[in-house]
Amino acid sequence: MILAAGRGERMRPLTDRVPKPLLTVGGIPLIEHLIGRLRSAGYRELVINLGHLGKQIEGYLGAGERLGVHIAYSREPPGALETAGGIREALPQLGDEVFLVINGDIWCDHALHPPALAPEVLAHLVLVDNPAHHSEGDFTLEAGRLGLDQSPRYTFSGIGWYRPELFAGLPRGRRPLAPVLRAAIAEGRVTGEHHGGSWIDIGTPERLHSLDREHPKRNPAQPG
Repeated sequence: MILAAGRGERMRPLTDRVPKPLLTVGGIPLIEHLIGRLRSAGYRELVINLGHLGKQIEGYLGAGERLGVHIAYSREPPGALETAGGIREALPQLGDEVFLVINGDIWCDHALHPPALAPEVLAHLVLVDNPAHHSEGDFTLEAGRLGLDQSPRYTFSGIGWYRPELFAGLPRGRRPLAPVLRAAIAEGRVTGEHHGGSWIDIGTPERLHSLDREHPKRNPAQPG
């Protein structure tokens, strides 16, 4: 599942008329770069949630044939549902097995190979070193398990694999992801890994323009 329903407030005014996933790096929309990476990692069935200007995303990608994937859409009400609410809404399209969820506004060279989760594990998150704009981090990582201690902490990359039951009991509607993860982490049911490669949260026009300058136009199936 690609998360693409957000308003992109920090990216304004660029997102006033264009949804953030369709902003370009090297002349190619961010979401097309991401789909290329997912396809290269073996993913063929994708779900994309839609909110702000979502019809533009659907119009550009269609059913995914041009990119070698099949795309289904989860359309959200005005204001969107936040991350956990969006995943909960899309559960009927995501199946009964572990699924990957990835933010539509990151640039990362993680291989995206699915981990083998023990039966009691509800989620597996990819963590990265804390960027300057999020220096406090999110979670600790010790012996492959996530914790909530104060330090040292890493930043959640926006890449995670989840079991459907993590979200199945949630009421439908607007719901953030952090409290859901924290509850599962407190129970010792979330594993993780540290990714030391390239990762960028493309959250502002400045970061987008910087990435665009650094990465010339290329085949979106190739690593970023």
